[in-house]
Amino acid sequence: MKIFGTDGVRGKAGVDITPFKVMKLGISAGVYFRKNSITNKILVGKDTRRSGYMIENALVSALTSVGYDVIQVGPMPTPAIAFLTEDLRCDGGIMISASHNPYEDNGIKFFNRYGYKLGEEAEEEIERIFNDSAGLEQYLKSGLEIGSSKRIDDVVGRYIVQIKNSFPKDLNLQGTRIVLDVSNGASYRVAPAIFSELGADVVVLNDEPNGFNINEQCGALHPQGLAKAVKQYRADVGFALDGDADRLVVVDERGSVIDGDKLLGALALYLKDNDMLKGGKIVATLMSNLALEEFLRENEISLVRCGVGDKYVLEEMQRYGLNFGGEQSGHIIFGDFAKTGDGLVSALQVMAMMKRSGKSASKLLNPFSLYPSKLVNLNVASKEDLQTLKGFQEKIQKIESLKMRHLIRYSGTENKLRILLEGKSEKVLLEMMEELVEYFKEALGEA
Repeated sequence: MKIFGTDGVRGKAGVDITPFKVMKLGISAGVYFRKNSITNKILVGKDTRRSGYMIENALVSALTSVGYDVIQVGPMPTPAIAFLTEDLRCDGGIMISASHNPYEDNGIKFFNRYGYKLGEEAEEEIERIFNDSAGLEQYLKSGLEIGSSKRIDDVVGRYIVQIKNSFPKDLNLQGTRIVLDVSNGASYRVAPAIFSELGADVVVLNDEPNGFNINEQCGALHPQGLAKAVKQYRADVGFALDGDADRLVVVDERGSVIDGDKLLGALALYLKDNDMLKGGKIVATLMSNLALEEFLRENEISLVRCGVGDKYVLEEMQRYGLNFGGEQSGHIIFGDFAKTGDGLVSALQVMAMMKRSGKSASKLLNPFSLYPSKLVNLNVASKEDLQTLKGFQEKIQKIESLKMRHLIRYSGTENKLRILLEGKSEKVLLEMMEELVEYFKEALGEA
């Protein structure tokens, strides 16, 4: 049984993610981590979804049953769990979150003792243990060997200090007005504190989570409200985070949402110009616009492409010894400051760039024009192998004959088919997209 997707385990809480499955998964993960245990501690954090209570309790029960001592830190951003896992010397870290998904969904992400997301080999090992249901009971402890759990509420300060240390010591945010949309999510406490302590005049949106309003028409997936607020408050810039704060969307002072590829390009050039870009390369995914690649080449920066998912970005960064990479969706990794995508680190690097240049966000963050592209997320009834679909190869051949770049893949976290087309003619692109959507609706069924 395959349980891991592109970003941990994810599904509808109470349907796909049940207490029974979570306990089984928790035991399996505990067994995996204990094979190389050093401290016998595991960290558990979560975002603000109501279902987090159910999943957290099931996880703690499972982990203590195999002998682990569990540290619970409550609602914290995903990158905070990555940092704290290493900082508190834990064998591993677990984050309960479905990131940008609606509140009905939830998920579980795993980190190793160094704060990095588990690789595919580790996930496959946990799946192997998970699927051996009959053998799980042998790992359960009794008596003095049963683990313990405790909640620590004062670790927020550690993460805040860590994030502030990513901002240049010779700079501050005095005289800068920033609007923050924290998405009623995991960063609702830490994000305003960080920017306020650095001297900014902060306007905060969507910082009243109730368990059901995370990502609801707000945050990184819905920046329209942020754009309106930036203009209303005459702010210098706006930052939108998603539910677990590993993603960033930027709005300039004019209320325009900055494209993620433009953001990557501007930050890459800033790092290069300040001798902070290792290897003269950055990593981006197959989703990134061809215009980004051309812009980087013009500025003597190479682009390494990888599969979709920030863990694949990180793998390529580590392979080539690089310190910067990201996804067009807003997952950006500054390897010198974080072990995974961190929306707050990214936001502070944008502010450092603005402060050093003295330029506005609109001038800095629009360094090139994008080629026309369109992404459609199609809800599908089934996830059949695309290569076996009748007529699929003919469609691909037609796309390539029109000299368009394409990426067609299933979502690793949702029952969706993602269709990306990119080309020089918007009219031809839209016609081809309409044809593809109709084809896949018929071939796969519409959910």
